[in-house]
Amino acid sequence: MEEEKEAVMVTPGEVLGRTSDVKAGRGAYAALHNNTVYASLTGFRHTVPPAPDSSDLRPTVEVTGHKAHGPVPQPGSVVIARVTKVMARSASADIMCVGPKSVRGKFTGIIRQQDVRATEIDKVDMHLSFHPGDIVRALVLSLGDARAYFLSTAKNELGVVSAESIAGATMVPVSWTEMQCPLTGQIEQRKVAKAAS
Repeated sequence: MEEEKEAVMVTPGEVLGRTSDVKAGRGAYAALHNNTVYASLTGFRHTVPPAPDSSDLRPTVEVTGHKAHGPVPQPGSVVIARVTKVMARSASADIMCVGPKSVRGKFTGIIRQQDVRATEIDKVDMHLSFHPGDIVRALVLSLGDARAYFLSTAKNELGVVSAESIAGATMVPVSWTEMQCPLTGQIEQRKVAKAAS
């Protein structure tokens, strides 16, 4: 079996092939809406021939990390992320954990206005939902554009899990939409995650 002469470096979101030609292996995933296989991490692309007894003749394309393997966000993963920037229609966040495991690479997430909550989507105010520095629990929807993952907080258990008040104290959730500073008693608006019972 011949190895590829030179391993090709790919980055998250890079197209690896069509689902009609290749199967998605480790470090890759298939997007069913356009039948395309994408890389989900930075690393080297490898093509693994199908097993001799396999009825599926497509080779498997996988991406192996160029550094120690850490967990990689996949569509359907629940992640913990720190909000870095809040804009009128979206918020950016650095993904810190996939499930219980810390990530080793840099993964960026975007929470779009329509993915903040499940109801009254058109009334969502991003600046009343998140602030830079907030820690959020979110669901990975898909690998979006610009090498960022689209994240959703549109479930009760998703949203802000930890936030600092203006006074620098860790706030306490008082409702689905409010957190309170224990030092000053001041209420701040957030899209609050329901605590796991």
